[in-house]
Amino acid sequence: MGKAERKMSVKPKGIRRFFGIEREGRQSAQRAPEKQRRWWSVEAQRWYIILGFSVIVSVLLYPDLTPAPQAYRPGDVADRDIKAVQDFLVENEELTEKSRQDAVKSLLPVYDFDPTGGNVLDRLKVAFEAGRAGLSTSTKAASPELHKGEVPPEKEVAEHPGASNEEDPAGFFEKLGISPDRGLYALLEETGFDAGIEKAVTELLGGLFQQGVVGNEELLINHAANGIILHDITKESDVMVSDVDRFLDMNAAVSWISSSEHKEVSFLDGKSLRAVSEVAKALLRPNLTFNKRETQIRKDNAYQSVKPFYFKVKKGEMLVREGERITSEHLAKLETQENLLKSDALCGRAPAMAAFIGFLMMTLYFTGLMNPRSTRIHSRDLLFNSLTCLGVFFVVIAGNLVADEISRGFGFFTARALLFAFPVAGGAMLVSIFHGMRVSAVFSLVMSTLASLAVGGQVDFFLFYFITSLVAGHGVVNCKERGVLTRASLKTGAVGLALSLAVQTLHGYFYSLETIVAGVSAVIGGLLAGVIATGLLPLVEMTFGYTTDIKLLELANLDQPLLKEQMVQAPGTYHHSVIVSNMVEASAKSIGANPLLAKVAAYYHDIGKIKKPLYFIENQIHCENKHEKLAPSMSSLILISHVKDGVEMARKQKLGKEIIDIIQQHHGTSIISYFYEKAKEQAGKRAVKSPLVKEQDFRYPGPKPQTKEAGLVMLADMVEAASRSLVDPTPAKIQGMLQKIIKKVFSDGQLDECELTLKDLNEIAKSFSKTLSGIFHHRVDYPEPSGRPASARKGANGNSDYHPQADARFKKEGDKGEAGESLKRLGL
Repeated sequence: MGKAERKMSVKPKGIRRFFGIEREGRQSAQRAPEKQRRWWSVEAQRWYIILGFSVIVSVLLYPDLTPAPQAYRPGDVADRDIKAVQDFLVENEELTEKSRQDAVKSLLPVYDFDPTGGNVLDRLKVAFEAGRAGLSTSTKAASPELHKGEVPPEKEVAEHPGASNEEDPAGFFEKLGISPDRGLYALLEETGFDAGIEKAVTELLGGLFQQGVVGNEELLINHAANGIILHDITKESDVMVSDVDRFLDMNAAVSWISSSEHKEVSFLDGKSLRAVSEVAKALLRPNLTFNKRETQIRKDNAYQSVKPFYFKVKKGEMLVREGERITSEHLAKLETQENLLKSDALCGRAPAMAAFIGFLMMTLYFTGLMNPRSTRIHSRDLLFNSLTCLGVFFVVIAGNLVADEISRGFGFFTARALLFAFPVAGGAMLVSIFHGMRVSAVFSLVMSTLASLAVGGQVDFFLFYFITSLVAGHGVVNCKERGVLTRASLKTGAVGLALSLAVQTLHGYFYSLETIVAGVSAVIGGLLAGVIATGLLPLVEMTFGYTTDIKLLELANLDQPLLKEQMVQAPGTYHHSVIVSNMVEASAKSIGANPLLAKVAAYYHDIGKIKKPLYFIENQIHCENKHEKLAPSMSSLILISHVKDGVEMARKQKLGKEIIDIIQQHHGTSIISYFYEKAKEQAGKRAVKSPLVKEQDFRYPGPKPQTKEAGLVMLADMVEAASRSLVDPTPAKIQGMLQKIIKKVFSDGQLDECELTLKDLNEIAKSFSKTLSGIFHHRVDYPEPSGRPASARKGANGNSDYHPQADARFKKEGDKGEAGESLKRLGL
């Protein structure tokens, strides 16, 4: 089958969903960047990390590149002369503030003016028209005689009050926008919602609204000194009004409405006049209101519009003399000069430093010098190294400030003596534990450079930090117990003590109290490095998913809950896993892989079989084979599901990313050949064309092994299972079986993505052959007591329970000629 066909995937449907099998194999070729978002691809993440690291370090480092002058307060005495280093302008804050306040005071308050009174007149018209329409309808329904002209409408309304407007009075007042008043409604109803009343109210209110009715007369009087700004909200226009006496308050407006001397109401009778007065009073509202928000906005704009006033300071001009008392004017000059210097550094030195650090990090990573894996770069490793470097660098920056304060407090030694206490070596310890000594050495070089810059760019401190970091990193190589960290910190402290004495001697401080302080600080720094590394070790493991040798040794304990459960639920699988672990541990040493990781991963690689143990042949002791009653496709799904189940159980128990990956990869995308052939055979007997039996349905979802340890566990798993089918496991038969299996795995492309070479495969075959020959060595056949039934005699090799059975997964297949020829150089 071609390579393209092997990479096909089938979406989980029907029964596949029941077992949770994902047919969309996560092969590395299908995990290409084009499937990820362009701006958050793996490549983009690496650039973001490097960019962020460079910017943060340059920002933290910047204050030490351009030291800020001593901070003064008004009344302090200057301890030195300070001159202007360049021409600059200083803001005259007093004059600027006075001008701004004058601009604010000159603004007039803003009043919103609504000549429509909030559309009151429109609502009045709508309400009266609705009232007349409703009155007409209800009158006709109550008195049919009106249609014949026998009863006058006025008499009908008076004699049939129950036949009035069927509309709820609340509806009429809702249209007016006022509270219901049944008395007023009855009055209007008696007048038949006369159009004259409507006209009179409209003219009265219209005149008042045009004149202006204010709600808060006292506030208006307070603002009347210089006038007000009248803002017409209907036209969005402003008019300045100096005479505010023309405006009426609510009381004056009500009194004016109550007067009956208006020409607008001169033609009305008493009842109608009363109706006009009541309706007008109810609808009257202030239409001139103070707009506090708009007034404040205009004041703020006026305040900001006044440009600052400056006076010029010439280069070389004395800003403050030694012994002179500091005033506010002095402070303004000093702060302006300091800000100019910072601006110059931010626009020049800091970006240059960020670019330098960024190029340095890119060079180190893309050349592989800081990459724990020689063939690929992982964003996780890049992020861990960057965060570790930032954490240590932040400690150095903070420690530098603390050292200055301590030295000022005691006075008999300088801050320099305390710089030896910085635990720079702690970062090298962590990196060495997780990434090895090579990466730790490069990390130490970068970290020592940055730390020495943070303390003033001194070469002697660069050498001190670099050497102690190398000692610390080397001390924790192959760390398998936490005591190693303690011993490494003691070594680091001892070397730091010797180096601090050497540095102090070079500077002529050997016979001084400061040298003693420096030596003690160096020892403390070494111990602090061990404490920090020990404390952060579990946190880093949990956060980044790393698995250290310390954790692996804990997981290798056979009393772990998962292993004990496997021993009880699936004893055959447990025994198989123990043998596989012995095989991979021996082989890993010969090919440069991690023996401990391979061994522990082998213990847990088949934990998924705990959920359905009797469906796997190694656990079928004195019981029927459950697959005999199942369709081949169903059997393949059950076998495949143990990988997914194992990954879920491993994540639940937090076994670590490396072990979870090996569990997921230990079958790669290999085919379950026995059930695949069986399915094709059954399809042929049913006269069904074999193409309906898809090969990818009988393949594991993958991905293929990505590391040496994963490939090693895959080979050992297959070899150990196949060895059970050997009737007479002689060394020659074992070697022949190994040759066939390695050829099959290699030809199927399962080892294409891991780092195993042909030389490694040769070493693995030799190691496996040696281990299996030791397991299946012949024993002396002891004579049986006379009279014992033959059926009770021991089987071959003294094992009465030995029942050789062929492993279904490795049913014999035809060798692929080309692949066999290409692998002859394995020496198998």
